[in-house]
Formats: sequence, C-alpha cells, structure tokens
Amino acid sequence: MSLEELIPPQYSGSRIYPIFIRTALVISTLLVGLTIPFFGLVMALIGSFLTMLITFIFPCACFLRILKGKVAILQASFCTLVIAVGVVSSFFGTYSAISQIVESLSSQ
Repeated sequence: MSLEELIPPQYSGSRIYPIFIRTALVISTLLVGLTIPFFGLVMALIGSFLTMLITFIFPCACFLRILKGKVAILQASFCTLVIAVGVVSSFFGTYSAISQIVESLSSQ
C-alpha cells in the first residue's frame, strides 16, 4: 500500500499501476525464496523471535512501565506471567529454528 501511495495523482485512478506493483512484489518475493537457501528456516527464526517479542512481551512490558504505580497486583502478576510465557516460547522457537538451520547446513 505504501508503494501504491507513491503513484502520482494523475495516474492514481488507473488500476494498471497497482497491478504492476503487486505483481513485481510477488515475483521479487518468489525470486528471493527460490535463490536464498533455507529461506523458510530463516523466516521461522525471525518469526519465532520477533512474533513473541511484539505480541506478548512488548505490550505487557509497556503497560507495566506506563502504569508503573497504578497497576493492581493481579494485573501485574498476569502481565509478568504473559511476559514469562512469551520469553520461554521465544526461546524454544528460536532454539528450534537455529537447530534446524544447523542440521540443514551439516547435512549438505
């Protein structure tokens, strides 16, 4: 969408430019996926680390930081539990992805 917003206003009514942009993005993604070895495993590594960080750890940590003295004990303990689950899940996901990458590299 951000690339489509760069289309000049006189061409923004045309449907052909967004189609070209989207087609180019899909083809470039396909080429990256086909040329980079272990692309899926690298994406699993990035996803397992960053997804847990962004969805579980950061929101709870920011909530606790913003409402430092105003948080009830139950809320603070629940946020701490969610952060702990996020850290443990991130660790196991990252470890699994790294071990699969190492296993794939050693088998070649």
